[in-house]
Amino acid sequence: MSVSGLPDFPWDLLDPYKKRAAAHPDGIVDLSVGTPVDPTPPVVQAALADAADAHGYPLTVGTEDVRAAVVDWFARRRGVTLTADAVLPTIGSKELVAWLPTILGLGAGDLVGIPAVAYPTYDVGARLAGATAVVAQSLTSLGPPTTSTTPRLLWLNSPGNPDGRVLGVPHLAKVVRWAREHGVVVASDECYAELDWRPGADGSATPSILHPDVCGDSHEGLLAVYSLSKQSNVAGYRAAFVAGDRALVRGILEVRKHAGMMMPAPVQAAMAAALRDDAHVAAQRETYRRRRDTLLPAVARAGLRVEVSEAGLYLWATRDEDCWQTVSALADRGILVAPGAFYGPAGARHVRIALTATDERVAAAAARL
Repeated sequence: MSVSGLPDFPWDLLDPYKKRAAAHPDGIVDLSVGTPVDPTPPVVQAALADAADAHGYPLTVGTEDVRAAVVDWFARRRGVTLTADAVLPTIGSKELVAWLPTILGLGAGDLVGIPAVAYPTYDVGARLAGATAVVAQSLTSLGPPTTSTTPRLLWLNSPGNPDGRVLGVPHLAKVVRWAREHGVVVASDECYAELDWRPGADGSATPSILHPDVCGDSHEGLLAVYSLSKQSNVAGYRAAFVAGDRALVRGILEVRKHAGMMMPAPVQAAMAAALRDDAHVAAQRETYRRRRDTLLPAVARAGLRVEVSEAGLYLWATRDEDCWQTVSALADRGILVAPGAFYGPAGARHVRIALTATDERVAAAAARL
């Protein structure tokens, strides 16, 4: 543990394996992180440049234009009807995930429900607030609201990181019913929604927690979090948003205004342009599909079993051994992957293999496997 009471940053533990993989004669193939490697689309770069004269402070709530773009995107791509006062730009999605428990007023004695295999920041966010993260294995295990096992905030992640699991409408609807019965806020991290590999699916087929088939005609107690980093190759822009329950969004806005959490004005303009251009998203989706089609059979030939992985940027794979043994074996082939233990004890026998490398590096990894 670090002096702050937070876990040590997990990726630092990969350094010895990264050095070993880098010693490969043909160089390292780094499949350990989900950072985009392809260019930011010209339409997005142009919007950023056109808005470069940003001499005044931006509004925390965002411009009318960026909020309208978010509302239009939800209607067009997710089948969700929203109003402008139900959406809010954020400085990437990770900071929102990390600070949401604090912003919602959680503290000591409060619980935050997280998936069994989960992006580490859900746990970090609970710790920052002084709350405690608990694995929400099932709705029934969470217990009735009179017990000490019911969280005040429940995180969903669909499509999931690292396992690529897509939660269907019946499952999401069951979660919403349970949460409303027990007064639990549900925050759904949906940032991989446009990367759905199920047969016949695309981003518009991935269910949102805010869809009327899931939650009826009300978004009460519900938040959806979305990032453009994956779909639009703008990880360096920190472009994301939260949407849903107007009262919750209004409360989040008030805290963010006091804390100075303002998305830069040029980034707001770039995000609006990106959300209105579906063509570059479709092209990027096909790029990742091609890399997945190259890597998936190679991973299987190397003796790893890929589980779930029906959406998102990763293959969730196992050789039925401790994840660090698999990391070590792949490092000997010059391939760096993330150990499943980074995502909780349930991932201890898996590794996460990212699709975020160039075509040439993905082909090199497939050849080595």
